[in-house]
Amino acid sequence: GDDESDQQPASQAPGLAAAERPALEIGAPEPLGDDSHLTRWAPLRHAVRARARPELTAPVTAHLRRLTPEGTRHPLPIHGRTLDADGRAWLRVSLPVLPNGTRGWIPRRSVGAYELVRHQLVVDLDALKLTLLRRGRVVMTARVGVGQQRWPTPRGRYIVRNRLFGYDSPMYGPVAFGTSARSAKLTDWPAGGFVGIHGTDRPGLLPGRVSHGCIRLRNPDMRRLARLLPVGTSV
Repeated sequence: GDDESDQQPASQAPGLAAAERPALEIGAPEPLGDDSHLTRWAPLRHAVRARARPELTAPVTAHLRRLTPEGTRHPLPIHGRTLDADGRAWLRVSLPVLPNGTRGWIPRRSVGAYELVRHQLVVDLDALKLTLLRRGRVVMTARVGVGQQRWPTPRGRYIVRNRLFGYDSPMYGPVAFGTSARSAKLTDWPAGGFVGIHGTDRPGLLPGRVSHGCIRLRNPDMRRLARLLPVGTSV
């Protein structure tokens, strides 16, 4: 038989080396918390028809181009997601069409990756005041000009679509932002009367009801806003 003196009890056998600490550790899940200050959007990858329901046979509510009229990418705020009977993913989005506030459904594959913005731009049309918030905290305020009574600035919730520079006319100031809001009165304007946020060459008129619907700031305020305001911010 075997020499039992050469047998080492299992309890005394050399132990295995300790496992190395992984480079990536996944912690316990945590709730996302309050997302009331969060805007989720995605840029269009190609032209698409928005539909009244998440179905390929549903009525078309809008024809969307890949780029905005200014030639920048076209961001769409996302409000919901679902699958159709064939398993295709659809997104419910805000549409830059009249009447303002219209929503529709587009295929998920027609937009790129989601982007998140935690800024909000609040324009008080009665107090003639603009307030920029980040995660619900005020980071900037300014007095503004808004639309005249016959060309009112539209109320509602919109999105900052692009940042624009290089205007030939000094009336727009050093920089401008385009929004998805549209004037219901100036529908024959170039590109359909989208409402902008821009500077001015007549600061003495501000604050006041002085524009065709756009939101005007004094140029120093506009330069400061340009440093703080990301595209995709809700307005």
